[in-house]
Amino acid sequence: MILLFVPARHPPTEWPPEDLKESRISDPRTNDRIRVPEVRLVGPAGEQIGVVAIDVALRLAQEADLDLVEVAPNSKPPVAKIMDYGKFKYEEAQKAKEARRNQANTILKEVRFRLKIDVHDYETKRKRAEGFLAAGDKVKAMILFRGREQSRPDQGVRLLKRFAEDVAEFGTIESSPTIDGRNMVMVIGPLKTKATAKAEAEARRVANKPAKGGSDVTDGDDETDEVSPEPTENVSADSAEDVSTKEDKDA
Repeated sequence: MILLFVPARHPPTEWPPEDLKESRISDPRTNDRIRVPEVRLVGPAGEQIGVVAIDVALRLAQEADLDLVEVAPNSKPPVAKIMDYGKFKYEEAQKAKEARRNQANTILKEVRFRLKIDVHDYETKRKRAEGFLAAGDKVKAMILFRGREQSRPDQGVRLLKRFAEDVAEFGTIESSPTIDGRNMVMVIGPLKTKATAKAEAEARRVANKPAKGGSDVTDGDDETDEVSPEPTENVSADSAEDVSTKEDKDA
């Protein structure tokens, strides 16, 4: 008996794969891949050339030894720009990398309040938050309600908004006051990125460094020291005295 081996039939593999399709879709069409009769052309320096035939646009790009890139495919007609596409892709990749690095380095610091907090504790927490924001970190301000304080969320909103105004030189509100269980939270984002804050701190440190042969004595209040990410930002004001406001006295 003779046995014949017949390979199994497999469905044809789709080409290109879905992941490759997605990567291609994200890239703009360039040069001969732009298949439209005409485009609204933008020159290398950003000058508006106007609506021209695609052949004319390609010729102008070739004469400039650059690429023709479709930057707005959904426009009528599509907008194309003459540019160095390789340089453009490199710059975009660097921007994306920097954005990811800044996002990864940003830390969410937490500062906790009681609804009834005395002036000294409030100022301590304000200065701590300013230090975090100046270092490029976000601050999560949280009010811990106790007992019947939960029925007075308006007082919590006023306290957090006052806090945001007091640190406005260093950050802005990213998330408005909201109720989270028995607490109220608000997120303040820094005005400077982490990288910028570190660069400025390093520049101040170098500027304040004593010259060779000079005095080694430094000011004990040197502001160039970076904020230490200690867990002290979570210290609550449980032992704080009542705020000397009429509403808190009524409470």
